[in-house]
Amino acid sequence: MSPPPIIAIDGPSASGKGTVAKRLAAHFNFAHLDTGLLYRAVGLGVLAARGGDPADPVRAAETARGLTTFNIASVLADPALRENRVATAASKVAAIPAVRAALMKFQQDFCAHPPDGKKGAVLDGRDIGTVIAPHALVKIYVTASPEARTERRFKELQDRGENVTYAAVLADMKERDARDRERAIAPAKPAPDAVILDTTDMVADEAFEAALKIAESKMQGSRRGAGNG
Repeated sequence: MSPPPIIAIDGPSASGKGTVAKRLAAHFNFAHLDTGLLYRAVGLGVLAARGGDPADPVRAAETARGLTTFNIASVLADPALRENRVATAASKVAAIPAVRAALMKFQQDFCAHPPDGKKGAVLDGRDIGTVIAPHALVKIYVTASPEARTERRFKELQDRGENVTYAAVLADMKERDARDRERAIAPAKPAPDAVILDTTDMVADEAFEAALKIAESKMQGSRRGAGNG
């Protein structure tokens, strides 16, 4: 029996990968997992502990191991996960090998057995195409300039009522990018066979249409290959 088709959407923060992934999942009727929220959940859990430090490997790993399929839906629905402080904490816990190991099996099980009877899955994150699902049928690396990404995140945080400045968001974005790129385990980078999608000058609809063309082309190619096998 063939494994379910997987669409891997990777890219840095505020590149538009989450919106692209959700819309692709809806289009193909696939299950969707925002893997960044898993790391945010760990970051938030550590922050919620008295004196919790997201860079503390022991506390972070314990928090990660506490996430299960039984509690994950309610955990990922917490609106606090979208706060900027939690995004920063997520980037820190993601650099801890024990945290990544604890969450890897969850993500790979999601790929192998998409929930709710779905025939495939779309996952977005930093290392889906390189580590979690290197066998993914479709791999897209969504990116944008730091300035465009900062503008998007700044507006998002303002709309949420957070008191932030553009300069602070830009500085935090660059710091997180460097930490994600330079970590020893699963650094954030495109898979060798990923298609690069730069959304700097795109609105959400344009980014989705571009991603859909890439995904349909890859999936049609796979079907043709299977038919010739």
